Amino acid sequence: MPSPFPGMDPYLESPAVWRDFHSRFVNAWCEAVADALPDHYDARIDERVNLIEVPEERVRRRFDPDVAVEQLTSSGSGGVAVAPAGVAVLEPVTISLLIEDETRETYIEILHRPERSLVAVLELLSPANKEEPGRGLYLLKRNCILQHPIHLIELDLLVKGQRPPFEQDLPADDYYCFLSHGDRRPKCDVYHWAMRQPLPGIPIPLLPPDPDVWVDLAAVFRTTYERGRYARSLNYAGPPPVSLPPEQKEWAERQARAAAK
Repeated sequence: MPSPFPGMDPYLESPAVWRDFHSRFVNAWCEAVADALPDHYDARIDERVNLIEVPEERVRRRFDPDVAVEQLTSSGSGGVAVAPAGVAVLEPVTISLLIEDETRETYIEILHRPERSLVAVLELLSPANKEEPGRGLYLLKRNCILQHPIHLIELDLLVKGQRPPFEQDLPADDYYCFLSHGDRRPKCDVYHWAMRQPLPGIPIPLLPPDPDVWVDLAAVFRTTYERGRYARSLNYAGPPPVSLPPEQKEWAERQARAAAK
């Protein structure tokens, strides 16, 4: 069953679904790019591992519902350490641990053969790239790419979160594709479209004199949605999992209710 939305489905922003969607979309996107590339290029999926500090309140929210810890009282000796006679005893100081969260993000690299030089990096942005503390790490790695003559394509299919930084205001819209050519810095081509529009085709630049190859994002999305079987797992009977303006929210709910029947 296809998505009830003409383009990107805002219900996929649910935290319970997005990580799976991200992985499947990157895989389908990589296959579409590979099919369009000339023989002397390869498209490969790579993975980035980030370690970010988790605030204490997030740690509590994460573990409290799933783990029951029996509290010990001072009455009774069960669970209370007793030092042997004659052993010096120190009073401990209780402090909080620094707990880091591990996030794994897949992205696409386009390589030129036979030397396997890096030509382009294709990113599908995640909530971790658009919100702190992960956003700072992403922008640091993004800036490293921008310092080299490597094409960078960033696809933002999330309404929620901060967009990548630019010197000028972006055109107001729901979704974006940012295409930064390695030989045209600091200029960046910005493709943008609304939730009610289908996903567009976008160019993927290569090395001169090779022309750009085009990838139909709508076809990539359809493949991803069908393979993920999201029609049966998304809660189309409820409101969208992301804040929308009233008119847009009403429209999205109408689209979703049609699928829930």
